[in-house]
Amino acid sequence: MSDTNAGSDAVESEGSFVEYGIEDTPPLGESLFLGVQHYLTMVGANVAVPLILAKTLGMPDRLWPVFIGTFFVVSGIATLAQTTFGNRYPIVQGSPFSMLAPALAVVAVVQANNPTGMAEWRAALLSLQGAIIVAALFEVVIGYLGLIGRIRRYLSPLVIAPTIALIGLSLFSTPQVATANQNWPLLLLTLGLITLFSQYIDDRNRAFKLFPVLLGIVAAYVVATVLSVTGVYAAGTAGYVDVGSIFEAPTVVTPTPLQWGVPRFEASLAIGMLAGVGASIIESFGDYHAVARLSGVGAPSERRINHGIGMEGIMNVFAGVMGAGGSTSYSENVGAIGLTGVASRYVVQIGAVAMLAVGFVGYFGAFIRSIPDPIIGGLYIAMFGQIVAVGLSNLKYVDLDSTRNIYILGISLFAGLAIPAYMGNVAAAAPEGMGGSAFFRQSLSNVAYLGPVLGTKLVADTVYVIGGTGMAVGGLVAFVLDNTIEGTRKERGLEAWETITEEDGDFRSAFERFGSSDPEPARGD
Repeated sequence: MSDTNAGSDAVESEGSFVEYGIEDTPPLGESLFLGVQHYLTMVGANVAVPLILAKTLGMPDRLWPVFIGTFFVVSGIATLAQTTFGNRYPIVQGSPFSMLAPALAVVAVVQANNPTGMAEWRAALLSLQGAIIVAALFEVVIGYLGLIGRIRRYLSPLVIAPTIALIGLSLFSTPQVATANQNWPLLLLTLGLITLFSQYIDDRNRAFKLFPVLLGIVAAYVVATVLSVTGVYAAGTAGYVDVGSIFEAPTVVTPTPLQWGVPRFEASLAIGMLAGVGASIIESFGDYHAVARLSGVGAPSERRINHGIGMEGIMNVFAGVMGAGGSTSYSENVGAIGLTGVASRYVVQIGAVAMLAVGFVGYFGAFIRSIPDPIIGGLYIAMFGQIVAVGLSNLKYVDLDSTRNIYILGISLFAGLAIPAYMGNVAAAAPEGMGGSAFFRQSLSNVAYLGPVLGTKLVADTVYVIGGTGMAVGGLVAFVLDNTIEGTRKERGLEAWETITEEDGDFRSAFERFGSSDPEPARGD
């Protein structure tokens, strides 16, 4: 047996908690509920992005259901494409927060100077679509030319650990968790139920082990609905469920390509969006390693990473054509694998088909919108706590008695929390009518000697968006320090890392599989 296979065996033994592996196909009925559960973990984010964009755009209320539905249609198709033709990991695709900041900047620029004569919301949305399409084409090239996969050899567990951990830590202050008027009883009820089903009584009934998230959310939602209907929760307060709004939505919505018009292309807007795409690539890179670790398989090879990033680029182009806010891998889904032990690609694909279908149902978008923030907050704590732990678990391959490694880990984690906090303060300090990115650019232009360079739109916007993404900051700091401070391969964990990384030959694209009668490789997929 080769060293690689031996390493894969070790990883699989560590991932023995996995109830369904990547290649497993549970019964259809069970897979449907498991797939919906996977998607429920990301509805908060996948609805938050269109809600934020629709409000910022000033989109008419009657168009919100079809706008939300579009995001779910894009998510379903992108997930099917990624799991079938991309990296083939059981990972949900959805609209990224990493592209939201440049998207809001595009909207602000267009609405401040709208020469088109059309409604401001439509002009801004069409310009946003154009910026996403152009930036996404660069992502396609970066992926399929292998530029991301080639740096894989320079990434030790000491770099991967803070990158993944900061995915989870970045949401500790999200409004769904840390808002001043939080409904803590409802949030703790949701978290408590998920914890109860997944940790305390998971061996009492198979349903508790497989569906802890679904059971927790449904039970908490029923409680919130009863308390809202009986008047305990007043309208407008945290935890209130507006049942009437669900039935006011249209029965059927029909998201279609170019439904808002022909995208408008402007170089400066596309350049700004490149920063968001860059942050999305870094986020996905961390997600790929996290999902592999939780699924009990070897770390992703260069080929798998390249196919994943390339497919994300194609789906970002598709998202731009549809008028959505982009597409990337979702960390929430990765956390769900850790809680449920369900890492089946088939399950995620079934869930994607379900979400694709309900994207055409107006009631569904309204129902998802009605889930109270405290319930989403309880879900976030459970999901993203798992991501933090998964990231830190990679440190088992690193020499933690090394002061070098401790220094790099501490600096990267601290920087990954501090720099985004600074960027948030910059945005808060921006004068009314000026976005955070523009204010940051103006501030940099006054820096002695370097102002002419730092103050340019391309440089400033890129630094602002990347600097506002914790995992990007922490990952970059760890990458630079780990590859410049002297340390042995064993000390850095690279020797142990190599034994659990799949070979490039272990990953074959869907096209290679369909064109060959050979069975699937036994390892790494």
